Amino acid sequence: MNRRNFLSRTGAAYASLALPRPARLFATPAAPDGWRRFEVMTRVEVLKPAGTTRVWVPGALVTETPYQKTLANTFNAPGGKARFVERADDALGMVVAEFPAGVAPLVTVTSRIATRNVTVDLSAPGGVSERRGALKHFLRPTALLPTDGIVKDKADAITRGAATDLEKARAIYEWIVDNTFRKPTTRGCGLGDIRFMLETGDLGGKCADLNALFVGLARASGLPARDVYGIRVAKSELGYRSLGASSEHVTKAQHCRAEVYLERCGWVPVDPADVRKVVLEEPPGNRPLDDAMVEAARARLFGSWEMNWMAYNFAHDVALPGSRGGSLSFLMYPQAETAEGRVDSLDPENFKYEITAREMTAGE
Repeated sequence: MNRRNFLSRTGAAYASLALPRPARLFATPAAPDGWRRFEVMTRVEVLKPAGTTRVWVPGALVTETPYQKTLANTFNAPGGKARFVERADDALGMVVAEFPAGVAPLVTVTSRIATRNVTVDLSAPGGVSERRGALKHFLRPTALLPTDGIVKDKADAITRGAATDLEKARAIYEWIVDNTFRKPTTRGCGLGDIRFMLETGDLGGKCADLNALFVGLARASGLPARDVYGIRVAKSELGYRSLGASSEHVTKAQHCRAEVYLERCGWVPVDPADVRKVVLEEPPGNRPLDDAMVEAARARLFGSWEMNWMAYNFAHDVALPGSRGGSLSFLMYPQAETAEGRVDSLDPENFKYEITAREMTAGE
């Protein structure tokens, strides 16, 4: 990634942390227009700093979409220097903080958003259009989402006989639901290495694997598509225990979704990974694909999202500003680096973070 594509907003590193208000995760009904507002706070500590320590924390989506408006991304970094940087093409915003030796690295990022459920009527497409240059960005290959070789071959096989972009997208979606599976032992949300998945035949993983597979196959078929990295912030109101947060503590609730651009419909939300999550996790577990709850999720998650979830960005191949390490495949978890190198973002012995979410009340 070209670092010049980042826009920087310098902010003060405050001397104290703002305290979260009492949690109100499920209490506030949606406004008459369907919008709900949430506050999501991420608190990050590097437990074993060495020399200069840097921390990177994703903020909420910096582009407005039909399903999310970001009201604010604010941050504190006591004793350090912090700024907010953006990469417009992927709606990516992150807080970049740096702490000198001897200062305990501690960062809080608070995102306030408005969300509403989104459904695209695929039977009655409207006159939606987007700039060709913007769509080209979502056709490109990335480090872990190649669009040639085995990925192209598989995409061609899946979409053979499909006459329209909608038919192609649905064929890919149905193939993923039928042929992949959610693997509970996958670390975090997975890696999204789709060439490896197809070459080895190991089609198990979590959301960053299964939905990345959809995105890569769609791009290889000539369909603009993008991963949307985010986090669940409230329970599901549609009866799916596995597809929502169970409390205000959402530290492990990260979830990647996907979108595909169809010429007469615009951006269409999809989530084959969550269909496989329903299969595995909805009580009593290991439901068959012809189970009524699975079939309902399968039908709904091609063209629709429940917005009990906050989007971070669409980004792949993310170079962290100021880092000495390599690019990340995606940015969905806080990151840190000391003089000894990059810290494992999933290692609680060295890197501690807590994410809480609450639904805001009217007037806040």
